[in-house]
Amino acid sequence: MFEVLVYLYENYWRPDACPEPKQLSRKLSAVGFEPEEIQDALRWLDGLASSAESVSGDPVRGSMRIYTDAEREVLGETSIGFIAFLESAGRLPAPMREMVIDRAMAVGGGPMDLEELKIIVLMVFWSLGEEPDALILDELFVDPGDRVIH
Repeated sequence: MFEVLVYLYENYWRPDACPEPKQLSRKLSAVGFEPEEIQDALRWLDGLASSAESVSGDPVRGSMRIYTDAEREVLGETSIGFIAFLESAGRLPAPMREMVIDRAMAVGGGPMDLEELKIIVLMVFWSLGEEPDALILDELFVDPGDRVIH
């Protein structure tokens, strides 16, 4: 499913630039994605669209997010730490954070691979028609093993 999401991000600059689901499904199939993978991605994207529609209002400053046991199990400490980093850097407002958590929970399993969470973060920005800034892009696409600590 994540490969389909990355393909959509790379080939459609906004969600409304995507063709209708049936045509999109055919295009993705023609590219070589498996039918089950396509259907999983399209269902996930439907949930993302619903989540994006519910985002409203200004985030509450200074609020603290308490994760449920189920969220901690699915996300894992590394992903929770990454979300906290983006939020503390002022790059992931609370409503977007909630979208990320919602979409991660929709994937299930756990603990979530950090690379998968990064794709979810990218897709949340994409769904809202927002271009991630340089910090976000650096964090999303830099391999943690490539970082140099001074």
